[in-house]
Amino acid sequence: MTTGRHSATELDPSLDDYELAAALVREAGQLALLMRMGGLQGERKTSVSDVVTAADHAAEAYVLEQLRRCRPDDGILGEEGSSVAGRSGRTWVIDPVDGTYNFLHGSTYWCSAIALKREGTASPGTASDADVILGAIYQPELDKLWTGGEGHPATLNDERIPGPSGAALSELGAATYIHPTWLADPRAAMPWHAAAVSAASLRMFGSGSCDLGRVADGELGCWFQHSCPEWDWLPGKAIVRAAGGDTDVVRVNGLDWFLAGARRRSGSCVRRSPRCRNSLEDAPPLATALSCSFTGPVRRPSRWRRWSRPCVQPAVTRRQ
Repeated sequence: MTTGRHSATELDPSLDDYELAAALVREAGQLALLMRMGGLQGERKTSVSDVVTAADHAAEAYVLEQLRRCRPDDGILGEEGSSVAGRSGRTWVIDPVDGTYNFLHGSTYWCSAIALKREGTASPGTASDADVILGAIYQPELDKLWTGGEGHPATLNDERIPGPSGAALSELGAATYIHPTWLADPRAAMPWHAAAVSAASLRMFGSGSCDLGRVADGELGCWFQHSCPEWDWLPGKAIVRAAGGDTDVVRVNGLDWFLAGARRRSGSCVRRSPRCRNSLEDAPPLATALSCSFTGPVRRPSRWRRWSRPCVQPAVTRRQ
């Protein structure tokens, strides 16, 4: 490989979709790592922690080039702006560097990720209703490669993984992320707090795909985050489901919350609030905790009191 616009490695079009996805994230991740070793500057996108580098663009350009050659009929959607209409009814969703803030600051907790989805199952750039076929996630500095999807068991470095823990939420380490600015907004802060106080411990590492790979292999217990774009959600969603876990999307206070963990257990956590029973009897623990944010016994910091409103059952919908 080179550290130029793209890698010198041309992939074989005869690879099956899983082999191709695995090769793409390996090559993209190694390219980004080599470029970082040569020195990089970050550019701010929406905030000081939402940044992009030349490595993001180069890795996405490489994946785009290989997909156009190996899967010319498929659509392509990339975080850094790639958008190619397809004819096959399938679209590849690319995150060339997930966790760019970590990547730029020398952390090992970042990855390259890709998913393949059926077209027409979500609006561009949103993740709520996407029907994902497969996912692949590669963490270069630890040489960890997760893959999984329809008809393909979840694996870590080609070895089948056991799947998420079925322990109660109160015994699990929950991975999550919320941008500090959202903590001042009760629409997000109250549901997040309701879920956070239900877990045994919290982990906030800064790469959703790395988190979801670890939920799939059991290193992390569960995961929740709001307002995820497709490239942050679909690769991990495919792998968690292939590992025997569950994923969910619930809408609370106008925000979509994305959840992953063990298969749901009927009635989990409904005792948090009697008012949550009817529509949430089969909800996974995090969905219940989130939807109870205004109805259950949530410990709210005093600075939220000025946003208090009457206790009402929020409209909660679930989307896959």
